[in-house]
Amino acid sequence: MRKFPEYKQFNLSSINKDIQKYWEKNRIFDKSITTREGNPEFVFYEGPPSANGTPGIHHVMARTIKDLFCRYKTLKGFQVKRKAGWDTHGLPVEIGVEKKLGITKDEIGHKISVKEYNAHCRKDVMKYTGEWEQLTHKMGYWVDMNNPYITYDNKYIESIWYLLKQLFNKGLLYKGYTIQPYSPAAGTGLSTHELNQPGCYKDVKDTTVVAQFKVKENAESAFLFQNIDTDLFFLAWTTTPWTLLSNTALAVNKNITYVKVRTYNIYTGTPIVVILAKDRFSAYFNDKDKDLPINEYEAGNKHIPYRVIDEFKGEKIIGLRYEQLLPYKQPENGDAFRIIHGDFVTTEDGTGIVHIAPSFGADDFMVAKQNGIGSLTLVNKKGQFVDGVGEFSGRYVKNAYVDNISENANSVDVDIAVKLKRENKNFKTEKYSHSYPHCWRTDKPILYYPLDSWFIKTTAYKEKMIALNKSINWKPKSTGEGRFGQWLENLMDWNLSRSRFWGTPLPIWTSEDKTEQICIGSLAELKQEIEKSVVAGFMKKNPLENFKENDFSETNYKILDLHRPFVDEIILVSPSGKKMFREPDLIDVWFDSGSMPYAQLHYPFEHKDVFTKYFPADFIAEGVDQTRGWFFTLHAIATMLFDSVAFKNIISNGLVLDKKGNKMSKRLRNAVNPFEIIEKYGSDNLRWYM
Repeated sequence: MRKFPEYKQFNLSSINKDIQKYWEKNRIFDKSITTREGNPEFVFYEGPPSANGTPGIHHVMARTIKDLFCRYKTLKGFQVKRKAGWDTHGLPVEIGVEKKLGITKDEIGHKISVKEYNAHCRKDVMKYTGEWEQLTHKMGYWVDMNNPYITYDNKYIESIWYLLKQLFNKGLLYKGYTIQPYSPAAGTGLSTHELNQPGCYKDVKDTTVVAQFKVKENAESAFLFQNIDTDLFFLAWTTTPWTLLSNTALAVNKNITYVKVRTYNIYTGTPIVVILAKDRFSAYFNDKDKDLPINEYEAGNKHIPYRVIDEFKGEKIIGLRYEQLLPYKQPENGDAFRIIHGDFVTTEDGTGIVHIAPSFGADDFMVAKQNGIGSLTLVNKKGQFVDGVGEFSGRYVKNAYVDNISENANSVDVDIAVKLKRENKNFKTEKYSHSYPHCWRTDKPILYYPLDSWFIKTTAYKEKMIALNKSINWKPKSTGEGRFGQWLENLMDWNLSRSRFWGTPLPIWTSEDKTEQICIGSLAELKQEIEKSVVAGFMKKNPLENFKENDFSETNYKILDLHRPFVDEIILVSPSGKKMFREPDLIDVWFDSGSMPYAQLHYPFEHKDVFTKYFPADFIAEGVDQTRGWFFTLHAIATMLFDSVAFKNIISNGLVLDKKGNKMSKRLRNAVNPFEIIEKYGSDNLRWYM
């Protein structure tokens, strides 16, 4: 009697199809769960992919690892429920829709309404669900695709609002005007964990300038002008010459020794005296030229004579003033064009004097604020110079922001360097290779830009996050202790807000005078607050008047779409009777995915009594690129709100690279088609190979 089928030809692809038919006909996956009812549970969380792009072969790796461990635990007698999920908000969706419609972010609300735009996003984000379901089926990954959690669903959003209200009540949400990573190409600020996704830092070659800032002669600076008969300059180096138009201060370190040097400008041949750090002197002056006659220099000669004529500590020049380098506009607030102290000033590179543009650097912003220095924000959010800055008006600060620009076109940095050469304000220009951050979704360079943003005070829980991380079983261990552990050691507050259209709205309403504020944590609470507004005469009708608390039907939860523009139209009333309007921002899409342990259950509105059965997870698995993404947001939210880890065991697999060594990604269109491989070789071969 034959117990097993015989195959005359060993065709694994054909065998796979036969096995899949058997599984489907006999509902084997369902039975693997229902037959273990009452057994101990093994809790697994599925990280949500976005279905606005097709799956690639790299997705097979993580899904194989997940499937192996879930099947193993099932065979050991555990009940292993696996709920699929879809990540449906954020930049990938919006950028895809903008390209499809041929519009830019600035045209939303003008050329197309926010309502129409978001309707396109809702439709487009689920465009490839069929392909994802097909891959899941073909590769033999058992996960419940029939009842997935979907991050744009109103119930999911309500749970997120509940979590945000808990953070708000704990004093962990705050609004701050700070310098943040900003993507002009995407039109939004970015969080530090987005900026640290694999591949975001790219090696670039930029034009650098050592600019000459002319010292003002007055009673305070008189000691510097003794025995000199030329102009006197402070030298400051920058890798971003476009920020020189916004310079309002120079920073020195009071403990560093500086030297005063008589020499010539290499580009104009003009005799000058310059000031720079003693320890950086050799980087700019050739020892072979030290004995050249100082008064016999001829313009154009590359060998430039020099003489050190004085040295002093940085403390001695703090408070001195200099002339504005490029005087197009004046700061409207604070003092400007003064030497200040900065602890961050070193002699590792540059000149030991740092050019300060408070609008475009975190250190610059902080030290300027401490010293009452004003700012000049001469670049708009598109990455263009504003009007009123001469020949640079309207120019983009990075060529990458300009479509179809010639590779040979001068950057604005080059043109600024040339202008400074002509005006005897450029001591040295050269190309400099360094690593520079790029937007994780547009691949365009970011700017550091002054933004009004909402933050989560994650730093308040830094030590707790570090302690809880040590209890997690990381595989490999080095990822948990190294990449993830180091990230926690250098933790910064989480930039939560995004100035976009399609995403979870920030549920905070504020009075126009900014004195009163409320954070909404549920639809029932929102209904109650709108009712007060109707009574006050601020709203004509309550859009949630037919919403019934504790009715979790789909019909009840579709009464009001919790996305823009609908929530933007809601005006609330403050306790003192003032109008309150919603803060216009959305939240970071990574907060959406980090909320899945709670929102997939619609916690705490449903399943509150069984929540502890499904939290924390016994096991999760994703690629190492999620270390500062999903892994972090899961860990941060669980720590701050539940004093717990979100997962006990984790496998973080490596990345699948293309032939050029780049990470495979649907965005980069360099992924191998998994369906062709499965059809030709079968799923088992592919799973074993991965």
